[in-house]
Amino acid sequence: MDWLDTAAQAGFRDEVRSLIQSGLPERYRRSGSVNRWQSDRASEDPEARSAALEWSRVLGEKGWIAPHWPVEYGGAGMTPMEQFIFNEEMAKAGAPLAASIHGVAMIGPTLIVHGTKEQQEEHLPKILTGEVVWAQGYSEPGAGSDLASLQLRAVRDGDEYVVNGQKIWTSGANTADWVFLLARTNPDAPKHRGISFLVADLKTPGISVRPIVSMGWGDDLNETFFEDVHIPAGNRVGEEDRGWYVGMTLLDFERSGISSAVGTQRDIDHLVEYATGEGRAVSRTHTTPTIRAEIADRAIECEVSYQFSLRIVSIQNAGQVPNHEASCAKLFNSELTQRIARTGTKVFGLYANLWDSTDPRAPMNARHTHSYVNSIPSTIAGGSSEIQRGIIATRGLGLPRG
Repeated sequence: MDWLDTAAQAGFRDEVRSLIQSGLPERYRRSGSVNRWQSDRASEDPEARSAALEWSRVLGEKGWIAPHWPVEYGGAGMTPMEQFIFNEEMAKAGAPLAASIHGVAMIGPTLIVHGTKEQQEEHLPKILTGEVVWAQGYSEPGAGSDLASLQLRAVRDGDEYVVNGQKIWTSGANTADWVFLLARTNPDAPKHRGISFLVADLKTPGISVRPIVSMGWGDDLNETFFEDVHIPAGNRVGEEDRGWYVGMTLLDFERSGISSAVGTQRDIDHLVEYATGEGRAVSRTHTTPTIRAEIADRAIECEVSYQFSLRIVSIQNAGQVPNHEASCAKLFNSELTQRIARTGTKVFGLYANLWDSTDPRAPMNARHTHSYVNSIPSTIAGGSSEIQRGIIATRGLGLPRG
């Protein structure tokens, strides 16, 4: 691991900082939210839509909407270390990516590897302009960690597939335009086979999206129902019954988790700044030594999280593929997110019971109260902690499967 930028990397870091400083819309400077772009692009608020479009234009001119994509497909062809620097500086500024993560990081790379020329020409440019946002249709009520048990059926009928079934935890489907999904096309084949990879316009008749309201009143998770949905056979990506292998394909792009690591550092820095300054009157930091010690523990853990990320990108930069190392980082970061939220509520005691972010008595606009509730699924999403521990045990420590 090398903790210092080379001269070229330092120059690139300055270039990223300069673009953010000159081009980031004021809306995102105020909010510091990296998750607002997708909702902003479809918002009825003119300011929100304008900010989303402007930020897409600024990043698009540099090829930085999908920086890891090859240049010939509209990306910037960045090296792993350049992607690390880019994502680090974006996260430090709280700047959103001007694209759907499912489009840029999942369906886009999949189409680059497995898609036909027609599919690439139809879909890739619209991902880069933000014209189309994608959702992922993988999980089902009976197929989560064991995804190959999925039961959504796609029956071939001439030049179409007729699709019936249900998907669940379809993140962002309520604001997305298209969905990519895995469907069973051969029920008699072994479960990892007989699956095909399809893409569909969410406005196709027979598709309905029902938000799942979380305990924090969020509605970005959804159930998606398919009732006699006719999807053209030309919307299949890759071979029929070989969709499992298509669905597991991603280009080798930067997956160090640096955005999460920097985000947790920002959370701790803001907590300390507020608790020792503007919010001192409602903070317990100056009266309860154990709270101060707990904040110090979280700050140390944020540095550990950063080192995990740097380790992963160093492996990638050396031309290798991280394996259990990525699971270590994911496990640590998701649980750290929960610990920071809990620590934040402890700092403000009973004031942390205030949920209304507009209540003048709510510390930091109830940020840590909301985080406490909304961080519960972080150890499930993207692969549960149990799955990550299994990977670390078998692939990292060489332990036998139980």
